[in-house]
Amino acid sequence: MGRVINSTFISLDGVINHMDKWHFDFVDDETNDIAMEQLQAAESLLMGRNTYEVYAAAWPTRDGALADRINSMRKYVVSTTLKSADWANTTVIGSDLVHRIAELRKQPGDILMHGYGPVARTLLTNGLLDELFLWVHPHLAGVGTTDDMLWADGLDRRLHLLGSHTLKSGVITLSYRPDDIALG
Repeated sequence: MGRVINSTFISLDGVINHMDKWHFDFVDDETNDIAMEQLQAAESLLMGRNTYEVYAAAWPTRDGALADRINSMRKYVVSTTLKSADWANTTVIGSDLVHRIAELRKQPGDILMHGYGPVARTLLTNGLLDELFLWVHPHLAGVGTTDDMLWADGLDRRLHLLGSHTLKSGVITLSYRPDDIALG
C-alpha cells in the first residue's frame, strides 16, 4: 500500500506561495539532493492545477537529473476545469478526489505531492495524507493573504513529528504524520 507524502516549501511566517520572494536563494546542492531522494522514492507525483500549470510550463524544458525524473514519472493533476493534460505521463483527476486517491493509495509505491493547497487540505481532512514534509525557510516573506498560508479555517489536526534536519542554508526540514494515520 502506498503513502501520500506532501513536500512543501514554507517561509518562517507561514507563506507557501510567492516563492519568488523568499525561496530560490535557498536552493543548493543539499536541497536538490533531498528533493531527488524524495522523487526517486516515489512512484508518482500528485499536484493541484496551479502547481501543475507551473511545473508543466517549466520542467519539460529543463535539463538534469531532477528534470529527467519529474518528466519521466507518472503524474496526477487534480482539477475540475482541466479536461486533459499535455505533459507526458499525466492523468487528470477531475472528480471524486477522495475516492480516487484512496484507490491510488491501495497500489504499491508512494505518491509524492508537491504544493500545498486545497487538494492537500482535502486529503489531510479525509485521512489520506500520510506525511507532511515541510521545508521551513529562514525568511519572513511578508507577502500574501491567508490564502497563501499553510493553515486553513476549520483544519484542526494534531501531527506527530517523525524527524527534523537543519540544512547548511538554515532551512529546517520537518516531517510529520497526522496522529490518525496508522504507522506502516
